[in-house]
Amino acid sequence: MSQPYDLRKVLEELKELPGQYHETDIEIDPQAELSGVYRYIGAGGTVKRPTQEGPAMTFNTIKGFPGTRVSIGTMASRKRVGKILHHDYRTLGKLLQQSVEHPVKPVEVTQAEAPVQEVIHLASEADFDIRKLLPAPTNTEEDAGPYITMGVVLGSDPEKNMSDVTIHRMVLEDKDTIGMYIMPGGRHIGHFHKQFEALNKPMPITINIGLDPAIAIGTTFEPPTTPLGYNELWVAGALRQEPVQLVPGVAVDELAIARAEFVIEAEILPHETMQEDINTHTGKAMPEFPGYTGDANPAVNVVKVKAVTHRFDRPIMQTTIGPSEEHVSMAGIPTEASILGLVDKAIPGKVLNVYNPPAGGGKLMTIMQIHKETEADEGIQRQAAILALSAFKELKTVILVDEDVDIFDMNDVMWTLNTRFQGDKDVIVLPGMRNHPLDPSELPAYNPGVIRYRGMSAKTILDGTVPFDMKEHFVRAQFKEVSDWQKYLD
Repeated sequence: MSQPYDLRKVLEELKELPGQYHETDIEIDPQAELSGVYRYIGAGGTVKRPTQEGPAMTFNTIKGFPGTRVSIGTMASRKRVGKILHHDYRTLGKLLQQSVEHPVKPVEVTQAEAPVQEVIHLASEADFDIRKLLPAPTNTEEDAGPYITMGVVLGSDPEKNMSDVTIHRMVLEDKDTIGMYIMPGGRHIGHFHKQFEALNKPMPITINIGLDPAIAIGTTFEPPTTPLGYNELWVAGALRQEPVQLVPGVAVDELAIARAEFVIEAEILPHETMQEDINTHTGKAMPEFPGYTGDANPAVNVVKVKAVTHRFDRPIMQTTIGPSEEHVSMAGIPTEASILGLVDKAIPGKVLNVYNPPAGGGKLMTIMQIHKETEADEGIQRQAAILALSAFKELKTVILVDEDVDIFDMNDVMWTLNTRFQGDKDVIVLPGMRNHPLDPSELPAYNPGVIRYRGMSAKTILDGTVPFDMKEHFVRAQFKEVSDWQKYLD
């Protein structure tokens, strides 16, 4: 019987793929240096240039944290994600859509079967300090502190009828305190926390770090695709066709992911908040997916740590750079799946594929490939765009292209907007809608009188599809099909 999937198994598979993985024994400082180095090697996304798509990396020698390692960039390439999930990178959205529809639920294992509980540190111990146990990096020198950027939070409602997983930005504030930003609306962990607050009780959670990328990608699904009561660990199980293994916590009444590298067991306190940058007072939090450093939140939730467990053999801290290509993979591919699922129900067969590119951080932009079969399909492309914008409030821009356009090639997409597009008739603007509050252009000062509150935005549809009755005027140059062209490279 083969070993269940976890981060270590994935890294071993990546080692067999040329150019996809690199590790180093050179000592590196997790405070700004690690992210600063990986920015040049493989971050990509909306990170400040110069950057590039490069290998995933493991740093084996972490300054101040002997015996631990840091992994970064596992998903910082869509093609690499395809290799990790053993699927064509161009149809990952469809794979995830199918996984949502055919879930595989987790199973519970014992502590003896859970590698993550090989070593246990209780917060009640006199020398306990999470800041000395966890090599959590900072992305920049002005960050509010060391951040957990790839921690999957697992929690349940007070009656234990429902559970869910989400990813939040979490900063280490002191020896047993974490500041967690729970974005208002849409996150089920936030919903459960409100239920605990109504009872004036702390909410037990586990923060799971160092995971199979299938878990991280599945975790980022949101409503309406995964409604309240749907635990996204079911998606990860479907992707691997094996259930995620869970184990009871040692210090809180909640389950943890058994094959994680680290688990933080903790409680979200009711009715308590704190200043996110209480230790630095920089006014900054950490770099976020649009490419800018987010403002420190004046009132993040207070999380009290009860225990940290980890693997015995050099546990791996998994981290990411906020604006990197890795965020695009985690946030963008599930959104593609959600859009495909929605439009397939409403207008089946008309949207062939969807891509959320790095230019939008995986959230702000989508490219939709449209199939027009008859004249009755004219206009259906704009309905598809409106469907996507209405269901996924974080989408800001939708680009519509024909089926002969490679949606994964931005040169091909921009070619469409230069040769099949007229700005005075093919731009549709929907003002005054909600969007992601991390977009810095969504401020009242940017567009006074129209943007009333932060997080409002105009949504834009760019229709680069050819009118059905004019298709014969837009046929691309027809080159001879040669099936054995690769022999000329031998």
